[in-house]
Amino acid sequence: MEITEFVETLRLDGGLLADAADEAGPDAPVPTCPDWRMRDLVLHTGRVHRWATGFVTEPRETRSSFPESPDVADGELVPWLREGHHQLVLALHTAPADLRTWTFFPTRSPLAFWARRQAHETSVHRADAQLAAGVPLTPLPARFAADGIDELLTRFHSGDRSRLRPAAPLTLRLRARDTPGADWTVHLTPDAPPRTVSTPTDEESKPDCTVEGRAEELYLTLWNRLPWDGLTLSGDASVSTLWQERGGI
Repeated sequence: MEITEFVETLRLDGGLLADAADEAGPDAPVPTCPDWRMRDLVLHTGRVHRWATGFVTEPRETRSSFPESPDVADGELVPWLREGHHQLVLALHTAPADLRTWTFFPTRSPLAFWARRQAHETSVHRADAQLAAGVPLTPLPARFAADGIDELLTRFHSGDRSRLRPAAPLTLRLRARDTPGADWTVHLTPDAPPRTVSTPTDEESKPDCTVEGRAEELYLTLWNRLPWDGLTLSGDASVSTLWQERGGI
């Protein structure tokens, strides 16, 4: 996907998140983040946006500390969120293509990294906010959702911090039926991080478990925002339990 596509999705979902937060109110529980109220979700997202903006507007070679939670009155939470979101969108929109700054995954383009990561961060939390507000989830483009699945598998769950470690080796195939090429095989072992590869079109080996669905459903389910019963699962069903218990980021 192009950087401009990520920035546009970030722009839209950030506005929808703020709208849902405004509708729900600061004390609304967030069912997909059981320890949070809407206030916590807004403060977290606003802090992330400001943290990311700093790496774009003031390039640096090392990680900076995450900003502490500000003392924002309930009536000012949503305007505060909107302001930080606006500054992030503006920073990404105006940054030079050859931006050089710190990222927490290897990348050839730091600008593409921050645009991609903040778009997905905001989309997932927009879903949290809409579920908390009891409003319908705004559909995500299938190609964007498939990209988010790829980021989750090949970035977050490729490192030592991933807790997706089954008792015995197994293979998991994930396929987004509505997106050509969105097909992954994940090799899970007890003593190493998951290893994800694109599933060849002529794949003959049978995985231990296959999970299929629309890209958006698969994306939100893998982020533990939707229940697994919306997907088609065949084979070893224990994989879904493993993911729900240990797949959180």
